[in-house]
Amino acid sequence: MIKSFNITSDDRQIAMYAGMVTSAFAFAEFSTGVVWGKLSDRIGRKPVLLTGLAGTGVSMLVFGFAPSLPVALLGRALGGVLNGNIGVLQTTVAEIVTVKEHQPRAYSIMPFVWCLGSILGPALGGALAEPCKSYPSIFARGTLFDRYPFLLPNLVCTLILATGVIVGALFLEETHELKKHRRDIGLECGKWILDRFSRRSDSVAFDKAGDANIQESCSLLDDDMPPGYRTMEGSPIQPSSRSQSPGAAHSRLQGPTRKLPGVHQTFTKQVILNIIGYGILAYHSMSFDQMMPVFLSTPVSHDPPSLPFKFTGGFALSSKTIGLMLSSQGIYSMMAQLFLFPFVVRRFGNLKTFRFVVISWPLLYFLTPYLVLLPPRVRIAGVYLCLCWKITAQVLAFPSNAILLTNSAPSMLVLGVINGIAASTASLSRAFGPTVSGFIHTWGLKMGCTGLVWWAAGLVCVIGAVESLWMTEVGGRMSQPAVLDEEFAASEVLVAGGGPHDGCFQDMSASLKPKGDVYSGEMER
Repeated sequence: MIKSFNITSDDRQIAMYAGMVTSAFAFAEFSTGVVWGKLSDRIGRKPVLLTGLAGTGVSMLVFGFAPSLPVALLGRALGGVLNGNIGVLQTTVAEIVTVKEHQPRAYSIMPFVWCLGSILGPALGGALAEPCKSYPSIFARGTLFDRYPFLLPNLVCTLILATGVIVGALFLEETHELKKHRRDIGLECGKWILDRFSRRSDSVAFDKAGDANIQESCSLLDDDMPPGYRTMEGSPIQPSSRSQSPGAAHSRLQGPTRKLPGVHQTFTKQVILNIIGYGILAYHSMSFDQMMPVFLSTPVSHDPPSLPFKFTGGFALSSKTIGLMLSSQGIYSMMAQLFLFPFVVRRFGNLKTFRFVVISWPLLYFLTPYLVLLPPRVRIAGVYLCLCWKITAQVLAFPSNAILLTNSAPSMLVLGVINGIAASTASLSRAFGPTVSGFIHTWGLKMGCTGLVWWAAGLVCVIGAVESLWMTEVGGRMSQPAVLDEEFAASEVLVAGGGPHDGCFQDMSASLKPKGDVYSGEMER
């Protein structure tokens, strides 16, 4: 696409401009990640997620219609500004998963989908780009797709995103603790649609006479019940029912114990350490992803190496071969994400898994450039081994770090801003990683040292390994005693509030009181 702008004919310059387009998204995402995180804490997760999808769709339309590099940069930057979904998605998963044993499986789903998209996305883009050349019988010359040869893949992606927005508006539930009780018209429409199209045959077995008999039986039961129990309004567990008003539930949750923690209480030592660790991971893993294709495509050097550090050259592999290697890497990543990560974390725990990976990871960066010195018959096997090593480390490290960060949060009410800052930190690292690594790689080639860029990334990885030694596994909300369920909390509110049936409510609340060591003491009457 950059070459179609006719900016330069130098391939090295084209690579630089392509890096600018990539960095535009990362820098823009860095600048707004915290804003989206704070906004999700204020208005809820669902509106921010849907806005991010819609914003990405708009940015892809701008990118598809880009006639020049500045417009393409604007489109990518717009996508970064309007899409802060990474941190908000992690927050949503954290709010859905309330059992610690379920965290490994839950946190493996999002990276799995990411890997799937990284495989299907480039394939879709390559198949649909320049359709007038690829499919001349369908897309004629002189049409809109001839003028904008990269519009079609962006248009298809926009339609996919629009479908995601519609599905999310209809079926995605709010997870924010203070916002999930409010009325959601989109969710109500989605339930109505499901009821209309998934009505079972046995649901219409009752005729009008049967309905009348049921209503008569209910009225007789109401006559036998005390006055306070005839309707839902008089039920002692009424606040937990579906018929409660959203405002009542919201006001119940916004009591004096629901104040947001301050800055010092929010950004504890462990929160800061996990955010820094996340940024370091993003930096050197992104650098690896950029350096490996360059390393594999570099021509073979016939100059004798000057060991241990001075040697040059690569593998001289074709783009097709490199693409096949990276695709197989993506498939392995999906499988490892689904099966390997949950097994390892359940067996060893999040902190031990994370610490072992980041301590052993620098060895990969140290050994990778020496692959060119292997005998020719085992070089490709060595490349696959390094790719599997890197993917395994990445699969284990990133979700472990996300779980550690979630569990270290002092309150779920500030988890959005914490994940927003973590996402912004990672975006900044991904923006600087390719740029810094490209500069070091150029410098290393001038010195006759191919491994310089790898060892520089390994040094950053060593810093992350040392930093992990100060991390501790904080249980957070997962290690706290369980809170009262809604029925018990509702009865407590009614007992405290008083009313015409105080005695009856107090007897009911006494029967609802949990036994054992979880809650102690007498209930206030």
